[in-house]
Amino acid sequence: MQRVPAVSRVVGYAYPWDVIGDPGFADRVGSIGIAEVAVAASYHGTRAATPMHPQHRFVNAAHAALYRPVRPEIWAERSVQPVAASWVPVADPFEESVDVLQANGIAVHAWVVLAHSARIGAARPDLAVRNCFGDSYSYALCVAHPEVRDYVTTLAREAVRDVDLAGVSVESCGQLGAAHNGAHEKSDGAYGPAAQRLLSVCCCGRCRRAWTDAGLDDVNVVNRLRSALRRVQDGDYEDDATMDHLVGAECAAVLLDARLAAQDATRADVLAGLRDLVPAARITLHGHPDPWATGPSPAVTATASAQVDAVLVPAWVDAPATRDAIAAARRQAPDRGSVGAYVTALPPADPATIDDHVAALIAAGADELHLYHLGLVNRERLAVLGRLASLPR
Repeated sequence: MQRVPAVSRVVGYAYPWDVIGDPGFADRVGSIGIAEVAVAASYHGTRAATPMHPQHRFVNAAHAALYRPVRPEIWAERSVQPVAASWVPVADPFEESVDVLQANGIAVHAWVVLAHSARIGAARPDLAVRNCFGDSYSYALCVAHPEVRDYVTTLAREAVRDVDLAGVSVESCGQLGAAHNGAHEKSDGAYGPAAQRLLSVCCCGRCRRAWTDAGLDDVNVVNRLRSALRRVQDGDYEDDATMDHLVGAECAAVLLDARLAAQDATRADVLAGLRDLVPAARITLHGHPDPWATGPSPAVTATASAQVDAVLVPAWVDAPATRDAIAAARRQAPDRGSVGAYVTALPPADPATIDDHVAALIAAGADELHLYHLGLVNRERLAVLGRLASLPR
């Protein structure tokens, strides 16, 4: 095993239903050395295992929800609104979870998932990401739309209001793309990296207007994206060809600038709202240094890194590309900024090699570990999280 440098912070992740109704949860977390927990305050739909909960073994979160009371005085005049979580039988699941954990000496972060709601995307397809073939990604809300920007900003504020928090973990603050659906996925392996980048370019009306404003013919751009995708699938381009090669450098630059401008504006609004309500909270932004990255950890630039306390990079896959991403995030982070490695103990993670994987991530520049997931793991995998939590710091 490699020698492991010190890390400054270890944060475990959990859902409100992991905490509520389980008097042993906080003791289990404390016993493995985790003193900080990020609890979902807004989250997308999921079916979650709860192997160690005394009252249930699965929770079916049927749709995206706000795990706080949905206040009519805040949402009634807005066209895009969240709903509460009917599957958690308390009025304020997040605050109740916070109270339980803090009573046991555990600091709490609010885990807020923003532009990811299949319920809203299905009801308002005009606000969803749409690819160059016209397919709507109902789970992915396009942050270029002012209504979406207002929704995610208000959602973040409502998630953290009136709660004493150590931090906020901000996920999906940008564009989701072709991957990370959430329904019974049947697209794994169908599209390689180049195809996924092409299929992740949002072609909704709002994004097309941004291209037009930048001097491009939006119809020509859509046709160019379609043609490039067909050529990738026909083998005329490499499976990992760059967007510059696929659609031309000028077109690629406009597409990327339009996307990042929408993300920058959204992030600025979200961060301003969070700092207004929880000024002392540490802000962690889920992101990836690849400028074309989409998903729950969308592209994060040096500008974005400078606006938050930490950037959290997905590091579930034990591969050289993961370590390269950590190193790239470290290079663009300011001197005061932290780089977190988002690590899972769930399959396909291998308990026999995960220690070396994490050691390599820290050697590449990660100084925080964020551990997924305290409620989904069984006892054996919880022990793996405990090993990681015991790293020097």
